[in-house]
Amino acid sequence: MDGNGTQQADGTTVLVVDDVAASRYAMGAVLRRAGHQVVPVASGGEALVELDVRLRDGTLPDVALVDVGLPDMSGFELCRRVRAQPPMAALPVVHFSAAATASGDRCRGLDAGGDAYLTVPAEPQEIQAVVRAAVRGARRATGAGSVVQRLTLLSEAIITVQAARCPQELAAAAAEGTARLTASPAVAFVIGPDGEPHRGTAHCRPAPADSAAHRTAARLITRLAEGRTGVHSAVVPAPLWPAGIFRPGVEEDARLTVAPAQDGRSAVGLATPVRRLPVPDPADDGLLARLAQATALAAEPLLLYQVERHVALTLQRSFLPQPHKLPDLAGVDIVVRYVPASQETEIGGDFYAALRTGEGVLTAVGDVVGHSLDAATVMVEIRHALRAYCVTESDPAVLAGRLDRMLQLYHPDVTATVCLTLVDPGSGRMRIANAGHIPPLILGGGGGARYVDACGPLLGLGLERPPPTEGQLKPTDRLLMVTDGLIETRGIPLDTSMAQLRTAAADAPDGLDTLCDVLLGCFGHDRDDDIAMLALRLG
Repeated sequence: MDGNGTQQADGTTVLVVDDVAASRYAMGAVLRRAGHQVVPVASGGEALVELDVRLRDGTLPDVALVDVGLPDMSGFELCRRVRAQPPMAALPVVHFSAAATASGDRCRGLDAGGDAYLTVPAEPQEIQAVVRAAVRGARRATGAGSVVQRLTLLSEAIITVQAARCPQELAAAAAEGTARLTASPAVAFVIGPDGEPHRGTAHCRPAPADSAAHRTAARLITRLAEGRTGVHSAVVPAPLWPAGIFRPGVEEDARLTVAPAQDGRSAVGLATPVRRLPVPDPADDGLLARLAQATALAAEPLLLYQVERHVALTLQRSFLPQPHKLPDLAGVDIVVRYVPASQETEIGGDFYAALRTGEGVLTAVGDVVGHSLDAATVMVEIRHALRAYCVTESDPAVLAGRLDRMLQLYHPDVTATVCLTLVDPGSGRMRIANAGHIPPLILGGGGGARYVDACGPLLGLGLERPPPTEGQLKPTDRLLMVTDGLIETRGIPLDTSMAQLRTAAADAPDGLDTLCDVLLGCFGHDRDDDIAMLALRLG
């Protein structure tokens, strides 16, 4: 207490929201004399902006004194908006008014989430006592309720982390969970065996994603994780922690929680700025350690899958002929496209082929059922088997039967779809064998498009196969073959998607490259599967 018996403040910060400058000054003077730091603002909008900035900087005030009659919104509405944001929900709010205070106004203030109501002018001792009481109440509530609240936040963060579909999503989820647990800006790093960092940020203004600062931070996390087991935390002083991680160009200490993966080749790091001198609650370190451990456990399969996916994509691309390396097939023009699925989905077994046979040109588009490295491997075997069979056989129905038997013998648990089309460049005669695939689409030179009526059972089932479907390709026609990854959309029947493809193809400009590019622009967004396309016309 001071010499007058007034209890002194402990360095708390008070946000004063009042549109009358004289009132702000008077209230601020009373609070400063009691040892408080005062942040004056003139409106509800300014208050929300100030709180947002301070939230990002980790310097939220300890209490807010809010005038009921603000020019842009009522003090009650401002209180409701503050309470609606979880990181600021615990901020104590004291409403005040210079007007006569009816009991209804006091009730509205409390219903809006306020902690007390003052009628001003008031004695300085009363203002100081109300502020102290609001801060004490908030700290008691924090002490009693924060454990349950933070455990709830931790559970929610772990659930989000476990639902991540790729390392980048995982890093973003971990950063958001860290920020909510600590009510401060946060950056999370998920570092793979090759040292590649995947970074997520929350509530901060980070430097560019490819900045040297983030690469330096990732190397530091990797070094801290080397040779260790279990989660450990440390404060990294600003000279060792690169500037710009939380705010561009700003040097600041970082509290770092590092969790190495069980394989010892990857690691997770959760970083928050250290901006306040008091020692943090030890419970925070424990919660962050549990979040870091959960993130590291979730990272292992995602990083392993990423490596497997890279291998599968490399395998798939290496065995699919590139457009500029297609074989020279006299009498026809052929354009192909292959687009892998998005990074969040598993690789499939989509493929295309264009081969010379004794009776013409054989084209194939197919898809091995399943999504894995195994599917890509079987795809390669099918392409090689088809290429070998074509040395002595041209009939697409016979070829489909041989592929069927090959799968039954060597991969009895695998099925695949494929459409085989044999075209005689001289006469335009077509023979088509379809094994559970989308049938070819014929685009007429005068407009319009139609699917060839060709169907049959999947490969690998050992079922009887129908004879090939006969057709005629005119010099002005275009033949289009695709895998279902182009058009298949969850929740939409395949027949509907096929009808949409037919309409879009019919309206596409002339040219094979243009046709493929237009269709990829119309479809194939947010893909869950690879896309293989082949377009052909008589040359």
